[in-house]
This record gives sequence, structure tokens and C-alpha cells, in this order.
Amino acid sequence: MDIFERVKKQKGNIGQYAKQAHGYFAFPKLEGEIGPRMKFRGREVLNWSLNNYIGLANDPEVKKADAEYAAQWGLAYPMGARMMSGQTSRHEYLESQLADFVGKPDAFLLNFGYQGMISIIDAMTSRFDCIVYDAESHACIMDGLRLSPAKRFVYVHNDIPSLRKQLERATKWVETTGGGILVITEGVFGMAGDLGKLDEITALKEEFDFRLLVDDAHGFGTMGPTGAGTGEHFGVQAKIDLYFGTFAKAMAGFGAFVATEEDICMYLRYNMRSQTFAKSLTMPMVEGAIKRLELLRTQPERREKLWQIAHALQTGLKEDGLNIGKTNSMVTPVYLSGSVAEGMQVTTDLRENYNLFCSIVVYPVIPKGQLLLRLIPTATHTLEDVKYTIKAFKNVAEKLAKGEYNKETLVDANNL
Repeated sequence: MDIFERVKKQKGNIGQYAKQAHGYFAFPKLEGEIGPRMKFRGREVLNWSLNNYIGLANDPEVKKADAEYAAQWGLAYPMGARMMSGQTSRHEYLESQLADFVGKPDAFLLNFGYQGMISIIDAMTSRFDCIVYDAESHACIMDGLRLSPAKRFVYVHNDIPSLRKQLERATKWVETTGGGILVITEGVFGMAGDLGKLDEITALKEEFDFRLLVDDAHGFGTMGPTGAGTGEHFGVQAKIDLYFGTFAKAMAGFGAFVATEEDICMYLRYNMRSQTFAKSLTMPMVEGAIKRLELLRTQPERREKLWQIAHALQTGLKEDGLNIGKTNSMVTPVYLSGSVAEGMQVTTDLRENYNLFCSIVVYPVIPKGQLLLRLIPTATHTLEDVKYTIKAFKNVAEKLAKGEYNKETLVDANNL
């Protein structure tokens, strides 16, 4: 069959809804300054869908730095990959500041989080090695596993007995190959909001010989006494062998880093193909990240406000009988029961009648019959925003339970 014909017929798991969803449920256009209130299809909405956790996106100091460094350097410098012609002292300075902040000897700056995680897994593992990973790992981890030639064992999400069982299997396997074991988990699972059990996972190092890679995209800047991440929250940062963070969440930018031992960082600098063969992160992004990290470190009140909003939101939702799962981070999922069609109706009602914007997740991303509305609190939300949102969610949950959204046909975004 012709490749184009096959693609047109199959569309993909999520793409099957593209005709009805595009521009509204998927690929929506939020306009205006980044914040709790933005424009959606010409109307102001209360927005709970941006990972601007501590409110740096529109901070005056951040915007000033971004503008000044863009004017000074342009968007091209430095040209080329870092190994060839894209290295600067400011890249190295940012790496040293990141390493110091997360308590590691060294750090390697990466262009993108998704790309970076894939490439770390590829660079760190061989066909003689074994990877043991959490079943609910992010897509970037899953794609890294596909690229790696290592043997793979998956453990039940956050289930330590299951992890122990897979470590036993992995240990037996590497005894025959002479390889090593890499355990991969997330610090904060970005969809459900629960934390990887880093204290219990690192405790297993007393029984098994393995290295630990933690994807802390959502934990960096939000978790722990200083914001240094989920490892700091559990008091086990020193036991994390490869700490991975991104700038796309708390730092409100783009780029990423991996922090580890100096020798391992040097190995990654020379062996991560996504960095060796890609243009260096541009100077405005580097300088902007330096400014963002400075504010993250020196203004703890931002993180305190984030947690005030998150606790108020989650407490209020639970008190009104809404199911927020097992989240113990700022990520706030609301679980409902219903079909994909009902989920689209709920989302439409929230956006059109309550002017409330949040992301919806439906089958096949989550099990059939479940709906997940994900709220992302930030330091720029207010307690009034929280009260209004809780009331809106209580109303739509009651309407859903009464069958008011029970329609067989999907909402067509083209008709909204």
C-alpha cells in the first residue's frame, strides 16, 4: 500500500479525532500575555493549562533580560554545534550554576528536554545493559527505550515490590552479559501528579547494583526546600546518579540539562548525538536561563505562592467530592467517568459557559470510560481563581452524573 494512503486511512490513536477536535480541543490558540487570564477564540478565559509554575514567563526582569540579550546577540549566536564552534563561557557558566543548584559535580546543557532524554538513554546504554523503567514513564523516556539496544524490564507504576522483582530479573540478565542496570523514573509524574518513590527506589541500592536516572521536568524549581527537585524533597538527591531537568516548566523557557559526575558529563558531551549534531542553544536562551535560575534561587516566595494555590485548589476539589487521584505535587488531575463524547461536552461547557480553560485527556491516552481534566496551578493564580474553578468543576461534575452530557456524537470544533 502507498504510504500516504495508509496514513490517510489510519490517522493514529489521537489523530482519529482530528477532524472534530482541531483548533479547539487540540491545537487551541491561546492569545495574549502568558498568565491566568488569556484570550481563547476572542474571549477571556481563566487558564489552567500552562506550566508557568512560579510565574517567570512574564516577570519584568525576565522579559527585560530576554529583550536585551536578543538585541545584543541576535538569535543566531553562537553558530554551530558546541563541539565544533558553538561553545561559549556563558554556556559553561550556566552549567556550573545548574550543577551547584541541584547538588551535583557537573551539568551538561541540552537544547530540548524531549530530545535530551532520548539521547541520554541512547548514550548511556549498550546491548549488554538492562533498563528497568516505570510503566507510566513519559513519552520521551519510552522513545529513548526504543532507540536503545539495551534489554528492558518494566515495573508496575510506583510499585516497589514490582521494581524489586524486575531488578532481580535484570541482575540475572546482566550477569550473563557483563553489562549494567539503569533504573529510570520520573520525579513528578506530569499527568497524575504523584511523585516517584525516590526514597524507596534509592534504598534498593543496598540490595542491587544499579544507576538511577530521574526525569524531574516538573519537580525542578518546584519541589524541595530550595526548589532543587524531587530528590531534595525526599532527601536523596545525592543518590540520584543522573538528574535531568528542563527549562520548559518552572523556568518558563526552553532547553534542559543533565547533572551528574564530572567524568560522566564529559562522556555525554562527546557521545550525545542530539547535541553533537545540533546547533548550540543560542545566547539569548542561555542568558535568559541564567536570569531565570537567579530568580528561582533568590525568590522562594514564588514557590511558596505556588504551593498555597495548589493546596487550596486540591483541598477544595476534594472537599466537594471530586476525585484528584493520588497527586502529591502541584499537578492537579480531576478524574471523571464518561465517554470521549461526554468529555468533549464537559470541556465545551467549561470553556463556553464558564470561561475556564484546562486540558482534557481521554481514551486512548487513559483507559476507556475515564476522563481526566488536568489543572496546572501557578504562583500567578489567585485564591479567587481557585474558588471560581472549584465551583465550576462541581457544577459540571453534577451535570455529568445526571447524564446531561450524554450524547453519542462528538462535538465538532468546526461548529463552535
